[in-house]
Amino acid sequence: MWSDYEDRTKGSRELFERAKRVLPGGVSYAIRYFQPYPFYARRAKGAYVWDVDGNRYIDLWMEHGAAVLGHNDERIISAVKEQLELGLHFGWANEWEILWAEAVADWFRMDMVRPTNSGTEANMYAIRLARAYTGRRAIVKAIGGWHGGYDALMRGVHYPPERIESLGIPGDVTRDTVLIRYNDLEDAEKKIKDVRPAAVIVEPVLGAGGCIPAEREFLKALRELCDETGTVLIFDEVITGFRFPRGASNYFNVRPDIITAGKAVGGQYFPGAGAICGKEEIMELINHVKRPRYYERVFHGGTYVGNALTMRAGYELIRILRKDEDKIYGKMESLGRRFIKGLEDAFSNSNTEAHVTGVGSMVGLHFTREHPRDYESSERTKDVKITKELFYHMLNRGIAYLSPEKAHFFLSYAHSQEDIDYIIEVVEEFARSKRQ
Repeated sequence: MWSDYEDRTKGSRELFERAKRVLPGGVSYAIRYFQPYPFYARRAKGAYVWDVDGNRYIDLWMEHGAAVLGHNDERIISAVKEQLELGLHFGWANEWEILWAEAVADWFRMDMVRPTNSGTEANMYAIRLARAYTGRRAIVKAIGGWHGGYDALMRGVHYPPERIESLGIPGDVTRDTVLIRYNDLEDAEKKIKDVRPAAVIVEPVLGAGGCIPAEREFLKALRELCDETGTVLIFDEVITGFRFPRGASNYFNVRPDIITAGKAVGGQYFPGAGAICGKEEIMELINHVKRPRYYERVFHGGTYVGNALTMRAGYELIRILRKDEDKIYGKMESLGRRFIKGLEDAFSNSNTEAHVTGVGSMVGLHFTREHPRDYESSERTKDVKITKELFYHMLNRGIAYLSPEKAHFFLSYAHSQEDIDYIIEVVEEFARSKRQ
């Protein structure tokens, strides 16, 4: 399974041996590791990434889903080069944070926005705002929802969902975090009415759960339940925010009270990228002018928030998306439909049970006995062995995604129909091998 990969990636193997001495686990983020060692990327362009050994891969990971336009879009890079000459980060207010905020608020159809340094920070501040606004403590989140490394949300991410997601988080920190099953109206109604939480936070499409979309009626019911109980509804759109025109809230036609964004909101490629977007009455709790006493407002800040480089890149991305919205999202939607049908057809006559989930440019493939409609059903009967076999089969044929245990894929505007057809061909080859 690994022999072909090891023959082609000797440079990566050498780097991994060096990395292990100074980076715990040999990488900067555990999700980027796979056995026997990860490849180390050297450059990327469009739909492709090249490793240090010169191997080219069709990229279906796309910067953790952030690269909607593909790697190194020349229009964004050109704007950034110009900004590099003017200054990256001033530590002062700058014009680009205003232009960015106007663009982001308009994109998500929200009243006000503040930048954050990451999606994790956006969710942390969103919870803080919800607690301040309601005067309550409890949080309701869906099992399988990944909302970053904020302690209070590090529960119910992996299967089984009972365990806290990390050492170093005291149990009482997640005591007020209540779990509901994704797409389960009855469970949501019972717990939200019983708990009357400060916030309900949910991904409109489960990212780490394998690109499982919410049922529209589930999201509508959450909106109604939050209205009934005076609860703040938060959509985590760190992944979905730019994978749909005007975000997933627009696609599902459900308006939350707060939208959190990350990754792409800073122009796809740059750190210091995140946003809290919300209704004015909630966002104004941050307002230091109206609330001059620190103990009467919600703290939000950070040295690099609003830095000119990231703000300009984010503004440029939204300008491009707005200008060619129909063309960009029409192509991504078309590629997604073609990919989903190709995956379904590949396994239709196979002895291997496989189910495809997804919407738009987000696609998941699940080797399960049941069609996944929530995170638990995507994990409960999953054939991990076959899932890993597919990963290495694809990797050895120049197709890369993460992780070996989770076959979910992010398409971009830079992918071509030929790319999708080749990927389907490789999956069909894998499926045929399972019929024998």
